[in-house]
Amino acid sequence: MFLCHIANVTPLRFELRPGEPIFDQLVFAAKRAIVGGDFEPGRPFPSVRSLAADLKIHPNTVHKVIQHLIQEKLLEPRPGIGTVVAEPPAARAREQKRLLQKEAEQLVIEARRVGLALPDVLREIETQWVRIEKQWEVIRK
Repeated sequence: MFLCHIANVTPLRFELRPGEPIFDQLVFAAKRAIVGGDFEPGRPFPSVRSLAADLKIHPNTVHKVIQHLIQEKLLEPRPGIGTVVAEPPAARAREQKRLLQKEAEQLVIEARRVGLALPDVLREIETQWVRIEKQWEVIRK
């Protein structure tokens, strides 16, 4: 597991898994850290240079990840400051439904592929929901 430490920023947990694109892995790790509350809105996000050096990843890959997160409105560039974590946008009902359907379908397909039963999947979803909710509660205090 790699840890990235930047001044006043919580570590970005990233575990390189062979066979999966580094871009996808890093995007997911950043989303998990932002949604999970490791990065607070308004706080600096690690720079391309520092992330690339700490994770031993090509800077172009890190740059693409940061640009992707900016397009998804999870990060925002601020002149003179750098890239910071954005305030969570209010999601529209249509967008929520589309995202939920897409992600749920992918989860169901992968769960069926490896032979998981519905109760196991639902139990794990609930476990993850509770874990992330607890992290959010700590940040809100």
